[in-house]
Amino acid sequence: MLVQRRRLLLVVAWLASSLLSLAVAAHAWKKDKKIAAAAQMDAHTQALHALQRLTFGPRPGDIERVTAMGLDRWIDQQLHPDHIDDSAVEARLAPFRTLHMDTKEMVENFPPGPVIRAVMEGKKPMPSDPVKRAIYQAQIERIQEREERKQEKAGDNPATSAPQPAAASQAATTAPVQNAQSAPSPLGDNSTLPATNTNEATATAADHSPADDRKAQRREDKLYADLKAEELLDKPPDERMKEVLQMSPEEQLTLSGSLRSPKGDQFLEGMNPKQKEAMLALNNPEQVVGDELMQAKLLRAIYSERQLDEVMTDFWFNHFNVFIGKGADRYMVTSYEREVIRPHALGKFEDLLVATAKSPAMLFYLDNWLSVGPDSDIARGIRRYPNRPYRRRFPPPPNQAKGKKRNGGLNENYGRELMELHTLGVNGGYTQQDVTEVAKVLTGWTIDQPQKGGGFKYEERMHEPGTKIVLGHKIKDRGEKEGMEVLHILAHHPSTAHFISTKLAMRFVSDDPPPALVDRMAQTFLKKNGDIREVLTTMLKSPEFWSESAYRAKVKTPLEFVVSSARATGADVTDALPLARQLNQLGMPLYGMQPPTGYSMKEESWVNSSALLGRMNFSVALMSGKIRGVEVDANRLVTSDPSAASQPDSAQALAALESSLLAGTVSKQTHDAILAELQNQAAASSNVKAVVKPAARRNDKPAPPPPASNAGAIAGLILGSPEFQRR
Repeated sequence: MLVQRRRLLLVVAWLASSLLSLAVAAHAWKKDKKIAAAAQMDAHTQALHALQRLTFGPRPGDIERVTAMGLDRWIDQQLHPDHIDDSAVEARLAPFRTLHMDTKEMVENFPPGPVIRAVMEGKKPMPSDPVKRAIYQAQIERIQEREERKQEKAGDNPATSAPQPAAASQAATTAPVQNAQSAPSPLGDNSTLPATNTNEATATAADHSPADDRKAQRREDKLYADLKAEELLDKPPDERMKEVLQMSPEEQLTLSGSLRSPKGDQFLEGMNPKQKEAMLALNNPEQVVGDELMQAKLLRAIYSERQLDEVMTDFWFNHFNVFIGKGADRYMVTSYEREVIRPHALGKFEDLLVATAKSPAMLFYLDNWLSVGPDSDIARGIRRYPNRPYRRRFPPPPNQAKGKKRNGGLNENYGRELMELHTLGVNGGYTQQDVTEVAKVLTGWTIDQPQKGGGFKYEERMHEPGTKIVLGHKIKDRGEKEGMEVLHILAHHPSTAHFISTKLAMRFVSDDPPPALVDRMAQTFLKKNGDIREVLTTMLKSPEFWSESAYRAKVKTPLEFVVSSARATGADVTDALPLARQLNQLGMPLYGMQPPTGYSMKEESWVNSSALLGRMNFSVALMSGKIRGVEVDANRLVTSDPSAASQPDSAQALAALESSLLAGTVSKQTHDAILAELQNQAAASSNVKAVVKPAARRNDKPAPPPPASNAGAIAGLILGSPEFQRR
């Protein structure tokens, strides 16, 4: 095992050095821009380059399909995704019902902790629907069990018990015995219990506390639930579900805890989507929402025919980042991506900007929903009455200093990120005063009951009155319209055009895009009223995009790497959650970037020894069939008939896989390194056979057969190669 790890580290060292050398070559255009622009790609390389940049990576046969269709026609089709039939991926997404639920519906069906506690405390009614009721009852049982364990832990901790004086301790020890001796007999007569029996009872009570009894009961419940699950596997899905609903909450909770294992897959087999969701929700309702969202993102990225639309949806979500782990955003992110990001991914930037500004997910994430103007009615304790010509001022709280405003809760988080990250950029020409003024403009942009899944609401009483000055523009006191005016100014600002164009060129061309290209894209942005499709068209018609220096100039992010691996190998993904967990290990959890900056697109963030080792481990695991829910047949990439008697040797398999996975564009250094590793593996296998055969003869057991050409191992090394790491 140690030898294998050392060899893997050597492979990673080769990978790191190769990536560095490719990076130097990829940025050679800086030294001679004219030469770089003049050196253009041939037709085959252009098709591959377009697939690498405008999709999540080519699938087997994609280059031939694009070439046959014509590159220009294919690009135009991708720029207009509504014309592309994507019914196949929609069929894969059909089981995930939360993708089509609004936030309120998700909160009701898959309740978070506060909703469960409200029902538990009688503040909300228990649902009458038997499935929903079971979910709520199981979660109440979980809360009660957790509280019991806390009490047990506190009771077992000597530090939580106050020390007793020696005399009191002695009295406490002897008193129960004396009282027990004079206590009435449980038989109902006037006799007393013998002293010896009393001592034994006291010892037994000390040895078996109520906490121990509860622990024993939980173990018994788990054993019973496991046995019950085995018994239910033989029943039809509807009968299975009926039996589960008849269980006690304790049994349901215990049973649901084992459903995320391979055995759980058997239990869920044949159930309809609603039944599957209910079973998983018994264990953790919040997780169902997040899991379905993550599965959908990966399945769309792997299988959607509207690849550019998926790439741009990912780009804009990262640009307008929202962290799924923050409170109510666990439920709001689904509608945020579905209704805010996706419909505007190739539309007008201003429409996208306004949609994000009014999104409950963004308002909650950057706390603008709590922002209150210092001179607003709420801050000054004034309540307006509809249809009445007066306002009423409420007295300040008793502990508040006289004359001091009750609430000065102006929150500048969103105002700052709106200009720094969403529009103008860090060097976009704004000041701290502009940040404060924008924050005042956007007071009153809030959420109607966020914990219940409410939507956008403009609350006039929270809004800061008066005129504001933003970037030299005078913003008159017009309530909600002030925010729309500021967003319009920001969306059409030259700094915004340059900043957005730079980020797009950074995603599609290189980490340090040519300034001339960015300038042309920015001009299109301003001229075409922020039309994202037109800006992309300018980029795609530029010589810089098609320059040889741009070819494989970008290192894949972990998401791009994992998805492109699945696409390149023709993987059949029946459960995408294990792939999502792989992304966690690679440092890029889906929807999991906590800062508003989003994930970096630059090579420096993803190229280091630890990250490359993680990628190599993923490649090997994928091609050896060790990632649950993902099936890959590497032999199909080597030969059209894997069952034929004559199969390619390792060298032939390597050549075939280099052609299918790398389109034949592999460096001699990479080819020789993989070939050397295969020779090392073959030598190690020979040594193992030499040791095993004598032992087998001594024990009269047949020796293991010699290993065949391992296409999976070869494919794993190719997926970890520098060429595949780049796009």
